[in-house]
Amino acid sequence: MPRYLVERTFQEEAALPFPGRSEAERQAFIDNNAVLGVVWIHSYISPDRKKCFCLYDASTPEAVRTAAARNRLPVERIIEVHLLDPYAFPA
Repeated sequence: MPRYLVERTFQEEAALPFPGRSEAERQAFIDNNAVLGVVWIHSYISPDRKKCFCLYDASTPEAVRTAAARNRLPVERIIEVHLLDPYAFPA
């Protein structure tokens, strides 16, 4: 399945459903992704919580964009990425 890097810019400090949000909010976020076959891998967020880079597995960029809309998250860019890992090269 393709992997995508999603760049987000928040106008205010991001109020993401993790951590510190209710279990119902967390589950709704996951369910909105799952119905579209989108899997959130992890994210990196800036210290001011206004810029975020998230990795997702999904069939298409459109699925990622739709899941983001359902979760009321901004999408600035979606880029298909491939893993480049230094441990994958022979010694």
